[in-house]
Amino acid sequence: MSVVPAAAPHTKWSRVVLIAIAAASIVGVVLLAFTWAGITSSAKNIPLAVTGPDAQVQALEKALEDKAAGTFTITTVATRDAATALIRSRDAYGAVVLGQAPEVLTASANGTVVSQVLTGVAQQLQLQINQAAPAAAVAPKVAVTDVVPLAASDAKGTGLALAGFPMAFGGMIGGILVSLVVVGNRRRLGALALYSILAGGIIVLVMQGLYGVLQGNVALNGLGAALALLGTSSLIVGLNALIGTAGIPVGAVTTMLIANPISAATTPMQFLPDPWGTIGQWFVPGASTTLLRDLSYFPDANALFPWLVLAGWTSAGVVFAMIGHFRNQEVVHVEGSLDPESVPAAATTRS
Repeated sequence: MSVVPAAAPHTKWSRVVLIAIAAASIVGVVLLAFTWAGITSSAKNIPLAVTGPDAQVQALEKALEDKAAGTFTITTVATRDAATALIRSRDAYGAVVLGQAPEVLTASANGTVVSQVLTGVAQQLQLQINQAAPAAAVAPKVAVTDVVPLAASDAKGTGLALAGFPMAFGGMIGGILVSLVVVGNRRRLGALALYSILAGGIIVLVMQGLYGVLQGNVALNGLGAALALLGTSSLIVGLNALIGTAGIPVGAVTTMLIANPISAATTPMQFLPDPWGTIGQWFVPGASTTLLRDLSYFPDANALFPWLVLAGWTSAGVVFAMIGHFRNQEVVHVEGSLDPESVPAAATTRS
């Protein structure tokens, strides 16, 4: 006589409703995280250098304030060369040269959106010059010069913007896999280092060698990508060691839903709502995006800050892992001799 297994009890309707609400809420949070920064961004606080006769500079500043208030942060410089130097160091995103040979300097490597705004400035300047010129005179033409152009292989800059996602996602995946699969603190740290070097090399191989998106020194780009991966993955592993399995989603959410949307990968950080553009540069996605852009197109820029940010997150993850490791060793030492079965599995992890 066969025994018919008892049917599993049905889920209570109240629980069904709560699950549906929770799932829908997660969709809403993800949707907001990935759309809020782009939809709420606007052209503002663009660093702009201006040079030329004092009267013309003052007139331009007044015109920009009247027609585009808040769009530009203006720095007056003495010469065109000084303006170009500011652009190459990313202290300015563009420049206006006034005088007998008016010119607007752009840097499409900062993003095509900024170049479009500066092209609009050139058009307005040309219109003003035409209106001010005597009827019989030929008005000078406003030249537009791209001082730091994007590579022909990534003329729209979309590849450079997309390069940040595999680093954020790759760092997250690496941290999760090492946390779940590798046993032993030293082995986890070793796996993270090896993974970051290999994955960083693959990213540069594809994005620079295959697609031509990244430019500049291959070794520096590889080091930057590896450190970006290591910053995220070590944080997840460290949080897992520090607070347990809950550390994995905490690290993943911090990376993908908080840091990535404010990383300024697709728009300049000045365009994001204050102060989120600045805050985003203190996280791994923002720092790594800025670093790779600087290494590729702006070798004169001071890249110390993004390097320090990536190193800081990496160090934090290692410190968390060490704290969790030594704390668990103390648990084993105190409790092991009394009741080995009572020691949590995480506490018995070997190095």
